Amino acid sequence: MTVNQCWRMWSGTLLLAGTLIVATAACTEALGRVYVRIGPPVPVVDARVVAPAPGYVWIPGSYTWDGSAYVWVPGRWELPPRPRAVWVPARWVHGRRGWYVVEGHWR
Repeated sequence: MTVNQCWRMWSGTLLLAGTLIVATAACTEALGRVYVRIGPPVPVVDARVVAPAPGYVWIPGSYTWDGSAYVWVPGRWELPPRPRAVWVPARWVHGRRGWYVVEGHWR
């Protein structure tokens, strides 16, 4: 067996193993909801800097799923889309198929 044949066989095995790991970690439902089999880590406490101007609302950081791992998205200041709008933070919910995110939104 040549070096190239060994390399192709080894890289194909790694690709298959990586695909199986991702497939077992998360699955997608028809509604576009992604289920993750492992729960999110403990939230990071963001250092809140001074607001850029009056009227801005602090949007706390949260975890997102990138297809293979949880990734922390830091908090930020944002202007509400309308007067008296309230930010509802993102949260991870545990259902019978695993964990899924309910995205943060303005209410």
